[in-house]
Amino acid sequence: MTTPRTEHLVLPGVLTAEQAAETVRGILAVQREDGAIPWFRGHHLDPWDHTEAAMALDAAGEHEAAERAYSWLARHQNEDGSWYAAYADGAHDDVTDRSRESNFVAYIAVGVWHHYLSTGDDTFLDRMWPAVYAAVEWVLRLQQAGGQIGWRRDDAGTPASDALLTGSSSIHHALRCALAIAEEREEPQPDWELAAGALRHAIRRHPERFLDKDRYSMDWYYPVLGGALTGAEAKARIEADWDRFVVPGLGVRCVVPNPWVTGGESAELALALWAMGESDRALEILQSIQHLRDPHSGLYWTGYVFDDGAVWPRELTTWTAGSLLLAVAALGGHDATCAVFGGDHLPAGLDPDCCR
Repeated sequence: MTTPRTEHLVLPGVLTAEQAAETVRGILAVQREDGAIPWFRGHHLDPWDHTEAAMALDAAGEHEAAERAYSWLARHQNEDGSWYAAYADGAHDDVTDRSRESNFVAYIAVGVWHHYLSTGDDTFLDRMWPAVYAAVEWVLRLQQAGGQIGWRRDDAGTPASDALLTGSSSIHHALRCALAIAEEREEPQPDWELAAGALRHAIRRHPERFLDKDRYSMDWYYPVLGGALTGAEAKARIEADWDRFVVPGLGVRCVVPNPWVTGGESAELALALWAMGESDRALEILQSIQHLRDPHSGLYWTGYVFDDGAVWPRELTTWTAGSLLLAVAALGGHDATCAVFGGDHLPAGLDPDCCR
């Protein structure tokens, strides 16, 4: 096992160089030989969290391991361009949930663009382009007239008529990364630009087009994290519900009013804050969740019930560690992570609001 690069993963009160290396090794220890990264060994893999962990590996300089993770996706993509929602411990032939979720499928574009920016490997981009293209086309077949994107097809292939704000915001980010890949390859995709613009317009102007999940913190910050809301709009959204979701010194609630803070949501909020230019508050959030760190593995517990002081669930997840490493990498100035989550050079899509 290589020694992870940790110079940009050192953050006061969050990670020392040794701790960062431990966390990276913790993710590598869970990764299977075939490249799959389940939540933890013995649990399932889903394509979104698998990609999140792979991006964290790239942020730590573990490019070979990250590439094996993306190769796993390319090898096991369904003929229609999708992936299933869950695979037992990352075994491609042991599917535990045959529904297919649109934001899970789209996220490969974010990971592939991040890996390319981390490595400059044109051959990798060429090799992964067919998988990215097929995935985006599958996702856009679920886009509705109002711009929002249905959240899944069930195991019989029936599309959902409902859209989720969090999922659609993540897809907005993925579409912009897919467009960046297409531009890099000089294969413009004008239909994707139109789709991204319509989706952004729906997120910014039409909350009624999405299921009401207002109790969930992800619906609060994901329009910012996914790049649909920026500037004054982003700041106003975050300020409006800060006291509702943030528990000082502990992290971010997953859902109100439950007394449960979660590491993944906290790290993602920190990443959204960094993208807004709020690095000081991002650092405070990351510092507040160090009580979730397991000193033995370097991984992080999923959550903490602060009413009774219980770690729950009792699981150390690769995606929680991955989201934290990505937030730290952004604050540490890692070029690829900053570009992907800061929106540098990402096409905006043709949002009609921006053309007035």
